[in-house]
Amino acid sequence: MTTDNYLKLAKANLDRLYDNLPDALEERLPGWKNGSAYSFSAFGRLCVIAPDGITLDGAEPPGVIGILLSLYALNAVPDLPVLEPLKAFKEFPDSAPYVGAFASHTEQILIPAVQRIRSKTGLIMERLSGGAAPSSISGDFAFLVRPLPKIFLSYIFYEADEDFPPSVTCLFSNNANRFMPMDGLADVGEYTSKTILEMIR
Repeated sequence: MTTDNYLKLAKANLDRLYDNLPDALEERLPGWKNGSAYSFSAFGRLCVIAPDGITLDGAEPPGVIGILLSLYALNAVPDLPVLEPLKAFKEFPDSAPYVGAFASHTEQILIPAVQRIRSKTGLIMERLSGGAAPSSISGDFAFLVRPLPKIFLSYIFYEADEDFPPSVTCLFSNNANRFMPMDGLADVGEYTSKTILEMIR
């Protein structure tokens, strides 16, 4: 899909949103309202959604991220996020078509960077509105991040030893699928992992 098509899809989502704007959208996101614009934290940056487009830290986001942000706003519901029990992506209904891509683009891309990620966990948690992983999580190290206001991800890392190579597992907050369609939820994992890699370069 071309960049132009991504932009068209994001714009179509925005048109649908503003054609039938839900009551108190700023509480559903949650975020801040300024006129017809809504702001919230997304992937560690300031997202502003307005009728004429979306910005991240004042710049137009890459195509797929623009679609994700428009989908998040379009699917905003009053429900509160439920963190635990955390869920593997494959545990969500209708996730099967995206499981392979999720494993490849969210988990496996981080494996070569496990040592660098460990040395930067504080920075990653701070920038992605995260914190310590729940006590139910094991692994050699782990942390929680929040790429979107109502969607939490817990990354669990196992370092290499003499018997096993390093590995990475990514779990979602229990009801993350209430706030994003499944294909979008897979992309949230991918772009959170890409954001982590950008931070540790």
